[in-house]
Amino acid sequence: MDVNRTVFRADHEMLRPSARRFFERECVPRQAEWDQAGRIDRQTWLKAGREGLLCVAVPAEYGGGGGDFGHAAIVLEEAHRAGVSGAGFSLHSDIIAPYLVRLGTEAQKQKWLPGICRGEQILAVAITEPGGGSDVKAMRTTAVRDGDEYVIDGSKTFISNGLNCDMVLLVCKTAPAAGAKGVSLIMVEADRAGFRRGRKLDKVGQPAADTAELFFDNLRVPVANLLGQENQGFAYLMQELAQERLIIALYAAVALERLLGLTLEYVKQRRAFDQTVWDFQNTKFKLADVKAQSVAVRTMVDYYLGEHLRRKLSVQEAAIAKMYATEALWKCLDDMVQLHGGYGYMLEYPIARAFADYRVSRVVGGANEVMRDLIARKL
Repeated sequence: MDVNRTVFRADHEMLRPSARRFFERECVPRQAEWDQAGRIDRQTWLKAGREGLLCVAVPAEYGGGGGDFGHAAIVLEEAHRAGVSGAGFSLHSDIIAPYLVRLGTEAQKQKWLPGICRGEQILAVAITEPGGGSDVKAMRTTAVRDGDEYVIDGSKTFISNGLNCDMVLLVCKTAPAAGAKGVSLIMVEADRAGFRRGRKLDKVGQPAADTAELFFDNLRVPVANLLGQENQGFAYLMQELAQERLIIALYAAVALERLLGLTLEYVKQRRAFDQTVWDFQNTKFKLADVKAQSVAVRTMVDYYLGEHLRRKLSVQEAAIAKMYATEALWKCLDDMVQLHGGYGYMLEYPIARAFADYRVSRVVGGANEVMRDLIARKL
């Protein structure tokens, strides 16, 4: 009953063995260390760069892998198949770097992308503000032009890679009175005066993800750090968010498959009332539902992945993929935790860890309520 996957080309699949080895060899053994430290060590970032697993879709002339999003999807899938938690590699490579590739001037790309592809310069994107949530138009961080510089003031929260980052793709207002039509994208180096990191945020899951607050106090950057055109940032975000939402759907599909396999293994070994948990009819019915959902999610996600590789994925289709995949994952994950009994609540078991880690998938990339609104506009 497994899905026959035809979306990947042979050159995509050639990347899978090396990606799988990297995550199993370099990441899984360090997971506990990362959880304790609250961030991924920089040496692992550099190793990922040396092995060609960062920015695989960035053109080779800028130090990237020269591939397409199919190669990026392979790397993402193998990270989640290995159960790696909190690594910000895909955010760096597949969500932020594409803005530089598409909007950057030749000088910007030559200056920034090689170090980014090597893992020497870690990227974060700063959109969300305290009290702002998914409402990008309501942001209050401003960049005021002063000669050849912007003067930036404001704060951001829930910023992944916030502690490790060397550069921030900052979403801010350059024309505050214009609402969404006054938003711009500006690259901010973390070593500039006026940049300050706040506390590492204490999350429900993903303790290794260095999610932090960021503050910008009278920070000056050259106008040359502007990405694209001034006041066009909201349109740029809308164009790139489809890929971000597809990424979330992709890892939800892989997680669902992995966790179903782990749960089947558990219930067939665990005994209760003189039989295995698998022997109860309720267990079979619950896991049959999970299997059906897993096949449905995989079929849908692969279809939309194919559309994206042909540059045909719409905003609404990405919203459908993200919303449906993450809602299915959460419902199935809750059922699989229940089948583990008390052990399903113990973080030493992967199912409990996943329960904490993947709950945020219904919020990141735009809350699922926002996805439903986007979908409803095309009904």
